[in-house]
Amino acid sequence: VTICRANTKYIEREQQNKSYSCSDRTVRDCRAGKGAHVPFEVHIISKMEHAIEITDFDAPELDVYARLTEGQLLNRFEPEKGMFVAETPYVILRALDGGYEPVSILVERGVNRKGAMDVIERCQVPIYVSELEVLTQLTGFKLTRGMLCAMRRPRPRTLEEVLQNQNTRRVVVLEKVMNPTNIGAIFRSAAALGMDAVLLTPGCSDPLYRRCARVSMGTVFQIPWTLLGENWMEELSSRGYKTTAMALTDESYPIDAPELREIDKLAIIMGSEGDGLRDETVAACDYTVKIPMFHDVDSLNVAAASAVVFWELRPR
Repeated sequence: VTICRANTKYIEREQQNKSYSCSDRTVRDCRAGKGAHVPFEVHIISKMEHAIEITDFDAPELDVYARLTEGQLLNRFEPEKGMFVAETPYVILRALDGGYEPVSILVERGVNRKGAMDVIERCQVPIYVSELEVLTQLTGFKLTRGMLCAMRRPRPRTLEEVLQNQNTRRVVVLEKVMNPTNIGAIFRSAAALGMDAVLLTPGCSDPLYRRCARVSMGTVFQIPWTLLGENWMEELSSRGYKTTAMALTDESYPIDAPELREIDKLAIIMGSEGDGLRDETVAACDYTVKIPMFHDVDSLNVAAASAVVFWELRPR
């Protein structure tokens, strides 16, 4: 495979897994911006002179990607050594933009996904390259779009750090939401629909789990978040937030109630998929709110409900 530079990007001449060479004239044409009929694809491997070839699925370099559990990566006993794995070039770029530190990259040979070259050029870390036949032994590898990146976990933010900005007017509190897909979808809606932070109680799925980050489209690296302690309700109230429980009660306000839109600082509290919010949480909130529904449907999945709630209660 010979790579030519055309319009400041790398392209690949490859067909049916055979390699071809470019003539000097072809190279000159590419550098001159000519050669419009050459396939315009990003080829990763040619840029990685320091890449490390992996041919065995049991290679220790793959441990972080293939054999360590999310809990082992988290490393609760030594959190300063904690890691996580980001999947897909798009999500990895979001993490890099958020200041997260890469440790290594695992990439499929010949991958040509959009953004993959950008990841490679920004990361001065070991790059492991392997054939698809090896990497498909990784659970869910087809969802990664050919690239994974091991990253260091940053020091967790404190609640004070997350809320210190005076413009943090809408925060989301998740109480024991354990499904990582729902966590990821909620983060994506929160970022898209005007929420300023996400706060998680103990028992919630970790936002840096692979599936959470992938489903969120990398917004877990964009929107501030932190884990809450025991007295989080009092802490929010002391900072001027009105608390709103999303729950079905006879006293619940409809979500489009005008008085809700007039609240300056609002904490929107949502519960787990099965049980919803605890009774004690609902009782302690300033408001209880529900989404009016039809056809005898009494609830929505928490991720679906979050998009409706965030849009309706966004800061005006």
